[in-house]
Amino acid sequence: MEKEQLQERKERILECMKSPAYVPMKRKDMRVLLGVPEEDRTYFEQIIAELIDEGKIFETKRGKLAVPEALQMATGTFISHAKGFGFVTPDEGGADIFIPASETNGALQKDRVLYKVTGGGGSGRKAEGTIIRVLERGMTRLVGLFEQVKGFGFVTADDKKVAKDIFISRENTMGAVTGHKVVVEITDYGEDRRNPEGKIIEILGHINDPGVDILSVIRRYELPVEFPDEVYQEIENVELEINEKEMMGREDLRNVLTITIDGEDSKDLDDAVSLTKLDNGNYELGVHIADVSHYVQEHTALDKEAYERGTSVYLVDRVIPMLPHKLSNGICSLNPHEDRLALSCIMEIDHRGYVVNHRVVNSVIYSDYRMTYTAVREILEDKTPELLEKYAEIVPMLEEMNELREILVAKRKKRGSVNFDLPESKIILDEQGKPIDIKPYDRNIATNLIEEFMLVCNETVAENFFWQEIPFVFRSHQEPDEEKTEKMEQFIRGFGYRVKKKDGEIHPREIQRVLAEAEGKPEERIITRMVLRSMMQARYTADNQGHFGLAAKYYCHFTSPIRRYPDLEIHRLIKLTLAGEMSGKREQSYRKKMPDIAQHCSKRERVAEDAERDTDALKKVEFMLDKIGETYEGIISGVTNWGIYVELANTVEGMVALNQLDDDYYEFDDRNMQVVGKRGGKMYRLGDAVQVTVAKVSKELGTIDFVFEMIIWSKAGIR
Repeated sequence: MEKEQLQERKERILECMKSPAYVPMKRKDMRVLLGVPEEDRTYFEQIIAELIDEGKIFETKRGKLAVPEALQMATGTFISHAKGFGFVTPDEGGADIFIPASETNGALQKDRVLYKVTGGGGSGRKAEGTIIRVLERGMTRLVGLFEQVKGFGFVTADDKKVAKDIFISRENTMGAVTGHKVVVEITDYGEDRRNPEGKIIEILGHINDPGVDILSVIRRYELPVEFPDEVYQEIENVELEINEKEMMGREDLRNVLTITIDGEDSKDLDDAVSLTKLDNGNYELGVHIADVSHYVQEHTALDKEAYERGTSVYLVDRVIPMLPHKLSNGICSLNPHEDRLALSCIMEIDHRGYVVNHRVVNSVIYSDYRMTYTAVREILEDKTPELLEKYAEIVPMLEEMNELREILVAKRKKRGSVNFDLPESKIILDEQGKPIDIKPYDRNIATNLIEEFMLVCNETVAENFFWQEIPFVFRSHQEPDEEKTEKMEQFIRGFGYRVKKKDGEIHPREIQRVLAEAEGKPEERIITRMVLRSMMQARYTADNQGHFGLAAKYYCHFTSPIRRYPDLEIHRLIKLTLAGEMSGKREQSYRKKMPDIAQHCSKRERVAEDAERDTDALKKVEFMLDKIGETYEGIISGVTNWGIYVELANTVEGMVALNQLDDDYYEFDDRNMQVVGKRGGKMYRLGDAVQVTVAKVSKELGTIDFVFEMIIWSKAGIR
């Protein structure tokens, strides 16, 4: 049967079963109802089987067919917990459904499932449900630690959300021994009372071998390290310098004083900036972005690989790039004293920070100086004489850039843009990959300058092409989740903070006000953290939904095409529009595929973030291995019914297990995010400043255990 015909008949059957007049019936009755001829019986059975596999219809124990909704069922993705229970994220959106450990029906992490709500959901409590059937397995392989037992072995997954160990028979161990990190292919998903089974397909090395920890994360998230041979073949003949032919038709900006400002160790310089003070007092800001789309042509192997990767991944000890280094660090990098192709957004900005004029052009630029954040900070803040002399040519421009930075910051603040200044850290490794220090990221006037220029550029481009109504990829940030917002409001109310709503909605300006009120106070970190937790994740969309956090009506990612695929795709769309080629079938084609591109890139971004977070966590655990017995100050960053999490000033997080608090029996108070001693009434509350001692560190489990010494500060006052 033709694919189109098969789909048509599927839709016909679904339409019939979703009708209010439909009552669950057996297959033969359905055939009669639909008038299916005997010769099409095989096709009918095929359609029914596929619809059942897809979770779109359900067959009861009595053999009657119905859509899940008619039986109070629905489909979603199962997210498991190490303690056996889990949650289902519904396909149709809405709040997660809690699944008790006894109701998982063999579902594992990331499985797509058919579930039924069984109760709960009132008074702020999550609805509870049961898994009816696993529709599609979310994992086919995993990474974990092998433990050898007589005649067989087990693998404990690195992903702590996988609650069950994987049984490995003797013939499937590949000779692995206890302590080996391995990749396992699942061969049998087991049942509720039987562990999944698998076979080892790769031994990564011993857990204590240098580099094995990071390699385990790479394999776990299936990050592509090497580029396919066809990609290298495509770029083999890419010239290392641009020629006159490539410059034709471009605006020549090589005589404009232009600089790059990046970190000391940056190799892929994809943005450069220029600034001129106009006679009318306005600023002409040029943001020049490497024209990566000139080299990464659509439908090539290079483009397909970049799309699959979606983004560069910045692990603690390496970068897994979206593009090969020949491009990212070579011809696409805006290196100093070299002609480079670019896409330039040139904006005229007035004294209030408003863009009153702009143009986006294909250009050729010449970067005059490769500046670092450190050097720019020392010029603008410290007025270091040696640097003022060395960079005398650009000092006036840097000072005017700082003027514009202050104007742009004030404008964003006025409209309610939210800044989340949670402490971030950089893990310093030695040559063997061992962590030797954890330092705070240096956020300063120079990093802020570039941030502001990129933000105004991204907004300008997004608004421009929104009004042109061309296919596009926007960066969207929806309003906070209502349930999470209520929880956040309740929590910060305990600290004396109030969030005002208008028509039931929160304006970002209110969030900004609360964070400003908390600034400099002991509770600042935890208030910021709770507000951040209430936020939705930003994502890519084909339609403009605005950016809540930035209080921006229009926003996109335009400025980093070397490391983000959405930026690269936006460049293509812009260049086609500038050339007058965005119309007809081409426009229809792009409009049709934009939602898929946006969704895919959002998923790849999540994967990258998770991998980056996991490698950081691994190295933080390793850093604390020789710190047992040492005492630190920190804040309570999480409270659960099994333990209290404490984050140290260096961003290392560990846990105090509730069963280790032997001075009382402590109960978890979810409503107020605290644990309370049943007899003595002693409280440990989210946000309390505490003193802890490192009791145990496990590299195998990836855990750090603390014991409490004292409470330094709580919302109730000094103790």
